[in-house]
Amino acid sequence: MANVRAFACLLVVAVDVVAGVLAIEAEAAKSKAQRSSKSSACKELRNHAFELALAATVLLALAHVASNLLGGCICICSSDELEKSSSNRQLWFACLVSSWIVAAVGFPILVFGMLENLKLQGSCRFLHPHFLSIGGGLCFVHGLLCVILYVSSVVSFERHSFETDSRRTRS
Repeated sequence: MANVRAFACLLVVAVDVVAGVLAIEAEAAKSKAQRSSKSSACKELRNHAFELALAATVLLALAHVASNLLGGCICICSSDELEKSSSNRQLWFACLVSSWIVAAVGFPILVFGMLENLKLQGSCRFLHPHFLSIGGGLCFVHGLLCVILYVSSVVSFERHSFETDSRRTRS
């Protein structure tokens, strides 16, 4: 079972990395469109950038959902229980909150970068040139947080179940 979860974690990280790479490629396509002198080439590059940004946005959303399911949809402890819990569980909670923050910031940034292509259909000039690269960077950060979330959840919650099982066998 642990091997399946480890594979799933690597798959989530791979999805995050692919989303980040696609977002950076979309940024590069937008830059090429801006430098293009032909309007047909500009339109084609803009459409390509839109498709890449859309794929990156969908992949970030999928990776976030999968990482939360993988990390365990465990009820969030109250603040008293969190203070009494182990440092691994506190790390798990911090990574869970951080991954939500990164996804809550990265997803709209990718969407804004993607929708900018639709707003400026007649022009190859972009107002916010770095939204997609920032969103791509946040995809990489999300992947790192997913790894930490997975490792801390395995260590914390499996240790808790081991301690519970050992107490039952003693009594």
